[in-house]
Amino acid sequence: MKIALRFALALIIAVALAACKSKPVEEPAPVEDTAPPATETADTRGAPDPRDYTDARNFDNPESLLSKRVIYFDFDKSTVRPEFRDVIAAHAAYMASSASARVTLEGHADERGTREYNLGLGERRGNAVSGLLSAQGARGNQTNVVSYGEERPVCRVSDEDCWAGNRRVEIVYTAR
Repeated sequence: MKIALRFALALIIAVALAACKSKPVEEPAPVEDTAPPATETADTRGAPDPRDYTDARNFDNPESLLSKRVIYFDFDKSTVRPEFRDVIAAHAAYMASSASARVTLEGHADERGTREYNLGLGERRGNAVSGLLSAQGARGNQTNVVSYGEERPVCRVSDEDCWAGNRRVEIVYTAR
Protein backbone atom coordinates (compact mmCIF):
# COMPACT_ATOMS: atom_id res chain seq x y z
CA MET A 1 0.00 0.00 0.00
CA LYS A 2 2.84 2.34 0.71
CA ILE A 3 4.18 1.71 -2.75
CA ALA A 4 0.83 2.45 -4.35
CA LEU A 5 0.57 5.66 -2.34
CA ARG A 6 4.06 6.71 -3.37
CA PHE A 7 3.33 5.85 -6.97
CA ALA A 8 0.08 7.88 -6.90
CA LEU A 9 1.84 10.83 -5.29
CA ALA A 10 4.62 10.72 -7.90
CA LEU A 11 2.02 10.51 -10.66
CA ILE A 12 0.15 13.56 -9.27
CA ILE A 13 3.38 15.56 -9.08
CA ALA A 14 4.34 14.56 -12.63
CA VAL A 15 0.90 15.58 -13.96
CA ALA A 16 1.08 18.89 -12.08
CA LEU A 17 4.50 19.65 -13.50
CA ALA A 18 3.39 18.72 -17.00
CA ALA A 19 0.40 21.03 -16.67
CA CYS A 20 2.66 23.91 -15.63
CA LYS A 21 4.99 23.49 -18.54
CA SER A 22 4.39 26.28 -21.01
CA LYS A 23 4.86 26.28 -24.71
CA PRO A 24 7.59 28.56 -26.05
CA VAL A 25 6.07 31.75 -27.40
CA GLU A 26 6.69 32.14 -31.07
CA GLU A 27 7.92 35.62 -31.89
CA PRO A 28 6.54 37.14 -35.05
CA ALA A 29 8.92 37.58 -37.90
CA PRO A 30 10.47 41.06 -37.91
CA VAL A 31 8.72 43.46 -40.25
CA GLU A 32 11.03 45.37 -42.52
CA ASP A 33 10.72 49.14 -42.28
CA THR A 34 9.95 50.42 -45.74
CA ALA A 35 9.84 54.07 -44.68
CA PRO A 36 12.83 56.18 -45.63
CA PRO A 37 15.24 56.81 -42.77
CA ALA A 38 14.42 59.89 -40.72
CA THR A 39 16.78 62.76 -41.26
CA GLU A 40 17.48 65.28 -38.55
CA THR A 41 17.26 68.88 -39.58
CA ALA A 42 20.38 70.59 -38.36
CA ASP A 43 20.91 74.31 -38.23
CA THR A 44 23.29 74.85 -41.10
CA ARG A 45 23.30 78.61 -40.80
CA GLY A 46 26.37 78.56 -38.57
CA ALA A 47 27.16 81.02 -35.83
CA PRO A 48 25.46 84.38 -36.11
CA ASP A 49 27.44 87.35 -37.33
CA PRO A 50 27.95 89.47 -34.18
CA ARG A 51 27.47 92.63 -36.27
CA ASP A 52 24.05 91.50 -37.55
CA TYR A 53 21.85 93.30 -35.07
CA THR A 54 18.66 92.00 -36.69
CA ASP A 55 19.45 88.39 -35.66
CA ALA A 56 17.88 87.53 -32.29
CA ARG A 57 20.50 84.81 -31.74
CA ASN A 58 22.98 87.60 -30.97
CA PHE A 59 21.27 88.29 -27.63
CA ASP A 60 23.23 85.33 -26.28
CA ASN A 61 26.39 85.95 -28.33
CA PRO A 62 28.96 87.64 -26.05
CA GLU A 63 30.73 89.05 -29.12
CA SER A 64 27.64 91.02 -30.13
CA LEU A 65 26.62 94.40 -28.77
CA LEU A 66 23.07 93.02 -28.34
CA SER A 67 24.30 90.92 -25.42
CA LYS A 68 25.20 94.12 -23.56
CA ARG A 69 22.08 95.50 -21.91
CA VAL A 70 23.35 97.86 -19.19
CA ILE A 71 24.19 101.51 -19.84
CA TYR A 72 26.22 103.26 -17.12
CA PHE A 73 26.13 106.99 -16.27
CA ASP A 74 28.35 109.53 -14.57
CA PHE A 75 27.51 110.92 -11.14
CA ASP A 76 24.41 113.12 -11.17
CA LYS A 77 24.22 112.97 -15.00
CA SER A 78 21.62 111.66 -17.42
CA THR A 79 23.60 112.01 -20.64
CA VAL A 80 24.67 108.77 -22.31
CA ARG A 81 28.42 108.29 -22.29
CA PRO A 82 30.03 107.91 -25.75
CA GLU A 83 31.20 104.32 -25.13
CA PHE A 84 27.56 103.18 -24.82
CA ARG A 85 26.19 104.82 -27.96
CA ASP A 86 27.11 101.81 -30.13
CA VAL A 87 25.28 99.48 -27.73
CA ILE A 88 22.16 101.65 -27.97
CA ALA A 89 22.50 101.80 -31.77
CA ALA A 90 22.64 97.99 -31.94
CA HIS A 91 19.46 97.66 -29.89
CA ALA A 92 17.77 100.35 -31.98
CA ALA A 93 18.66 98.42 -35.17
CA TYR A 94 17.15 95.26 -33.73
CA MET A 95 14.00 97.06 -32.62
CA ALA A 96 13.64 98.72 -36.03
CA SER A 97 13.86 95.32 -37.72
CA SER A 98 11.49 93.57 -35.32
CA ALA A 99 8.13 95.26 -34.91
CA SER A 100 7.18 92.88 -32.08
CA ALA A 101 10.19 93.84 -29.94
CA ARG A 102 9.37 95.63 -26.70
CA VAL A 103 11.76 96.90 -24.04
CA THR A 104 11.47 98.31 -20.56
CA LEU A 105 14.22 100.79 -19.75
CA GLU A 106 14.84 100.54 -16.01
CA GLY A 107 16.54 103.68 -14.67
CA HIS A 108 18.62 103.44 -11.49
CA ALA A 109 20.64 105.78 -9.29
CA ASP A 110 23.11 105.39 -6.44
CA GLU A 111 22.15 105.94 -2.81
CA ARG A 112 23.25 109.57 -2.63
CA GLY A 113 20.46 112.12 -2.86
CA THR A 114 16.86 112.02 -1.72
CA ARG A 115 14.50 109.27 -2.76
CA GLU A 116 12.46 111.67 -4.93
CA TYR A 117 15.56 113.10 -6.59
CA ASN A 118 16.90 109.63 -7.40
CA LEU A 119 13.55 108.53 -8.86
CA GLY A 120 13.62 111.60 -11.12
CA LEU A 121 17.24 110.98 -12.09
CA GLY A 122 16.50 107.33 -12.95
CA GLU A 123 13.61 108.47 -15.13
CA ARG A 124 15.78 111.07 -16.91
CA ARG A 125 18.38 108.40 -17.60
CA GLY A 126 15.76 106.03 -18.99
CA ASN A 127 14.33 108.81 -21.15
CA ALA A 128 17.83 109.61 -22.47
CA VAL A 129 18.26 106.01 -23.64
CA SER A 130 14.71 105.96 -25.02
CA GLY A 131 15.39 109.14 -26.99
CA LEU A 132 18.50 107.66 -28.59
CA LEU A 133 16.66 104.43 -29.42
CA SER A 134 13.87 106.43 -31.08
CA ALA A 135 16.31 108.65 -32.96
CA GLN A 136 17.97 105.55 -34.41
CA GLY A 137 14.89 103.71 -35.63
CA ALA A 138 12.98 102.24 -32.69
CA ARG A 139 9.31 103.16 -32.57
CA GLY A 140 7.90 104.99 -29.57
CA ASN A 141 5.45 102.22 -28.68
CA GLN A 142 8.34 99.77 -28.31
CA THR A 143 9.86 101.41 -25.25
CA ASN A 144 8.65 101.87 -21.71
CA VAL A 145 10.63 103.80 -19.08
CA VAL A 146 10.50 102.84 -15.40
CA SER A 147 12.55 104.47 -12.66
CA TYR A 148 13.60 102.55 -9.58
CA GLY A 149 15.86 105.31 -8.27
CA GLU A 150 18.06 103.89 -5.51
CA GLU A 151 15.63 101.06 -4.64
CA ARG A 152 17.31 98.23 -6.59
CA PRO A 153 21.08 98.52 -6.22
CA VAL A 154 23.41 95.89 -7.65
CA CYS A 155 25.94 96.74 -4.94
CA ARG A 156 25.31 97.85 -1.36
CA VAL A 157 28.80 99.02 -0.36
CA SER A 158 29.16 102.77 0.12
CA ASP A 159 32.15 103.53 -2.10
CA GLU A 160 32.68 105.04 -5.54
CA ASP A 161 33.09 101.71 -7.39
CA CYS A 162 29.81 100.44 -6.01
CA TRP A 163 27.99 103.71 -6.65
CA ALA A 164 29.24 103.69 -10.26
CA GLY A 165 27.67 100.25 -10.76
CA ASN A 166 24.35 101.48 -9.45
CA ARG A 167 24.12 104.47 -11.83
CA ARG A 168 22.64 102.64 -14.79
CA VAL A 169 19.80 101.92 -17.20
CA GLU A 170 19.00 98.27 -17.81
CA ILE A 171 17.50 97.33 -21.18
CA VAL A 172 15.00 94.56 -20.42
CA TYR A 173 13.28 92.90 -23.39
CA THR A 174 9.68 92.04 -22.61
CA ALA A 175 9.08 90.74 -26.15
CA ARG A 176 11.53 89.88 -28.88
